[in-house]
Amino acid sequence: MATEEPADLRDVETLNANLAKVEELSQRLVAAMAARKPSDKGLEGPGQDLYAKAASAYMSEMMANPARIIEHQVGYWGKALKHFVEANHALASMTPGAFPGAIPGAEAGAAGPSGAPADPGPKDRRFSNPLWDTHPYFNFIKQQYQLSAEAIETSVRELEVEGRDKQRLEFFARQIIDMMSPANFLATNPEALEKAVATNGQSLVQGLENLVRDIEANDGELLVSLSDRDAFTVGENLAATEGSVVYRNSMFELIQYAPATEKVRARPLILFPPWINKFYVLDLKPRNSLIRWIVEQGYTLFVVSWVNPDPSYRDVGLETYVEDGFLEAIRVVREITGEEQVNATGYCIAGTTLALSLALLKQRGEAPVASATFFTTLTDFSDKGEVGVFLTDDFVDAIEREVTEKGILQSFFMSRTFSYLRSNDLIYQPAIRSYMLGEAPPAFDLLYWNGDSTNLPARMAVQYLRGLCQGNRFAEGGFDLAGTSLALGDVDLPVFAVACETDHIAAWPSSYVGVATMGSKDKTFVLSQSGHIAGIVNPPSKNKYGHYTGDAPGGSRKGRAGQGGGLTPEEWKAGAEFHEGSWWGRWEEWLRARSGDEVPARQPGSADYPVLCPAPGTYVVAKPRKEAP
Repeated sequence: MATEEPADLRDVETLNANLAKVEELSQRLVAAMAARKPSDKGLEGPGQDLYAKAASAYMSEMMANPARIIEHQVGYWGKALKHFVEANHALASMTPGAFPGAIPGAEAGAAGPSGAPADPGPKDRRFSNPLWDTHPYFNFIKQQYQLSAEAIETSVRELEVEGRDKQRLEFFARQIIDMMSPANFLATNPEALEKAVATNGQSLVQGLENLVRDIEANDGELLVSLSDRDAFTVGENLAATEGSVVYRNSMFELIQYAPATEKVRARPLILFPPWINKFYVLDLKPRNSLIRWIVEQGYTLFVVSWVNPDPSYRDVGLETYVEDGFLEAIRVVREITGEEQVNATGYCIAGTTLALSLALLKQRGEAPVASATFFTTLTDFSDKGEVGVFLTDDFVDAIEREVTEKGILQSFFMSRTFSYLRSNDLIYQPAIRSYMLGEAPPAFDLLYWNGDSTNLPARMAVQYLRGLCQGNRFAEGGFDLAGTSLALGDVDLPVFAVACETDHIAAWPSSYVGVATMGSKDKTFVLSQSGHIAGIVNPPSKNKYGHYTGDAPGGSRKGRAGQGGGLTPEEWKAGAEFHEGSWWGRWEEWLRARSGDEVPARQPGSADYPVLCPAPGTYVVAKPRKEAP
């Protein structure tokens, strides 16, 4: 009669088998990383001059005020030593040989045998596992990290460095601090260690498989998968609002959505999404689809779906996006509907380019657009907000070298840049769950879209970064496009602008200043709660984020400083009225007043523009070539 093997022996065999898998996966990992193609080193971090300025400022402070430096150091040493002594007492009272996960009461979040030193700091969700508080070893590591982080932040904050350099130093110091969190390393992450022991190493095997998969999928680069790539299919459970592609050129496909009402407003609405990402962020699941909602309110809606450029688009510039994109789409929509004017909406960079298009139309004496709506749009780049740390010469010079060589700015670099603006949420926490805990990414529609980004043509990227972001020529002095010098004041039609309170890409005060500079007499400015995406994709049914309304932005550009008769952004917000719930209904009411009478609902296409294929079309799912043909 066969006897069953002891459980601990089976565990050892499982562990050994998993360790063998780790070795196999390690070989795959090396091969995957070897596929990484070299890129400009300037894209990896700030130039050395930033660190030189920091070192110089620190040395100057040491020479001018040594007592202050010593005070900082002694204060830090004192806190560190005190905490070390407290942790030592707690560790000495532990049961010899006890594994962290076996501490009595730890699984319930209670204190350890003698209790870890009290944690004076604010709660940090990176350290939500009870062992960070109950176990002296992990508590010691956590608090020493927090003490060190505080000391570094204080030192950087008090450095005598001016303006944008100070902002950049603080940002990149925070990046280093976040990267060095003990939660990011297996040996100092109690949750990962507990799971590895409980699964006999299977969680680490699965985590390594996840890591290898991500590196293989990104040609040797590390970009954490934020969402389950198999959970969604564009055109089925995303971007599923009924419609048809009615026009296509080399720059975009034009989608006309099927009506949901018997009558619609006469004037059509055309929506331009940013070509940095794909349009279906506005058409995710039905319950939070802005596109579906607009159609249900009784509008004939057209949406541009931009091509995802490959290196053959090297010489495509903003002129092409304006002439063959915005103006061409407006022309086609007018012909399909028979209307003299359209209402237009631009989101993010497409809002910026819509403003350029409107200024160009003004210079040409043409008025095919009746009103414009801007979502999270920057037109005045005098204050670039958080993203400005990546818009200095060291990064932009590197981008220019990269696109000159490759023909495009690959989507990887933009995804990584925007992720670092929220590194704990979009890099480290997902990496911990995927690589150390071995968990599958969640089935999250918004994060799926976030990972489905696009390339930028070389010429357009440089024009945008140099002329608009760095030079701020549209707001100051004139931006040359299509043989014409365009000014922000040329935008003089009715405007509705929505900015988002915690937007880390398009800072709301800068958005406000741009609207204030426009030449329009009819201006409405709304400030939504939340960020760049959640503040826009905020359906009324959720009643989640509220919004602020106030006086129309006005005055000259000097008005942002309280001169020239205009309210500053801060003054505007102080006097604004807060409203619960989404701004969508407020916008629709504004739009309705500028959309004419009701007419019978229009089906997609016309005699001159037959339906080409069902929505969401072909461009949104096409994979661009990596090399020019």
